[in-house]
Amino acid sequence: METEKDHGIEICGDEKCNENENGIKNFKERVSENQTYRQKTKVVQIGNQKIGGGNPILIQSMTNTKTEDVQATVEQILALERAGCEIIRCTVPTMEAAFALAEIKKQIHIPLVADIHFDYKMAIAAMENGADKIRINPGNIGSPDRVKAVVDVARERNIPIRVGVNSGSLEKNLVEKYGGVTAEGIVESALDKVHMIEEQNYDNLVISIKSSDVLMCVKAHELLADKTVYPLHVGITEAGTVQSGNIKSAVGLGLILHQGIGDTIRVSLTGNPVEEIKSAKLTLRTLGLRKGGIEVVSCPTCGRTQIDLIGLATKVEKLVEDYPLNIKVAVMGCAVNGPGEAKEADLGVAGGIGEGLLFKKGEIVRKMPEAQLLAALKEELDNWHETVF
Repeated sequence: METEKDHGIEICGDEKCNENENGIKNFKERVSENQTYRQKTKVVQIGNQKIGGGNPILIQSMTNTKTEDVQATVEQILALERAGCEIIRCTVPTMEAAFALAEIKKQIHIPLVADIHFDYKMAIAAMENGADKIRINPGNIGSPDRVKAVVDVARERNIPIRVGVNSGSLEKNLVEKYGGVTAEGIVESALDKVHMIEEQNYDNLVISIKSSDVLMCVKAHELLADKTVYPLHVGITEAGTVQSGNIKSAVGLGLILHQGIGDTIRVSLTGNPVEEIKSAKLTLRTLGLRKGGIEVVSCPTCGRTQIDLIGLATKVEKLVEDYPLNIKVAVMGCAVNGPGEAKEADLGVAGGIGEGLLFKKGEIVRKMPEAQLLAALKEELDNWHETVF
């Protein structure tokens, strides 16, 4: 094995490896049987978590409470923790919000990121009050002296800086250079900001480039991945409501992550942030980048369906949220596809005329009235839970 130590990146002869035009060696490591690869990046410690270097992709969200309201913010973060959130970001628009971080930090269990815009003093206060990472755009913080003041405190406390650039705030000179807002412009802007901090001899960095234009965002990540060794925070910004935002995020994140790009993600939705966590977990599981959690498969229904399949499938999805099992549960509506699909799952039901069959590991367990199917599934999950854990 040949090892490149400068950025904590191992270069292995039996894995995918290339060196870009800047001499940066990128390494993609196979992580699952479906040939998904991960690009190895620099390891960055965020509180009690690590991203980059092949570590698991972590799920983030952002509170939508007033950060100054400690109780409301803590309650939301704890709910997000229960849903599976692993890093949380809070906006810090005031000094009161910065001071509130200290109390919030005492009551939560995941790394806390402070989101800063415009005022460098907020960034410094956030770090002094316990932020595990700060998110800034050095371009809107102010003069080089102000950027240096932020970096000096980050260095002193060894706090990572997430350099964030959004397509909506792309500098005028880059818009003119590239004839509009483009992936190339977004990448150049991000690297310019990174270099501003590197010039202060600090490289404890994470990069985030986002756009609400899905294909532009994908292209920007492809370009950036070959130009940096810093871990990337990936997301489609301003994606929309739960329905439209999920579709845009799934397409964008799927295209980016399946290329091995990305070390931490956020699904940005207009709504309850708990929905962001559910979507992110499902995205990672679908791509084979995370195990754990029950996968529910169900048929789309048709004229052959003789049970309330939509209602049952919805109830099953809600039911399985609290079970830490890595299994597949099938909810099928008729005798055509139902028994076959249910047999391929670890546990499942297939409907008939007001009744259904319960399957376990491909074998029929019993037949019962439709009204008993949900309770039967719960009983099996309870017993499975006791057996496995």
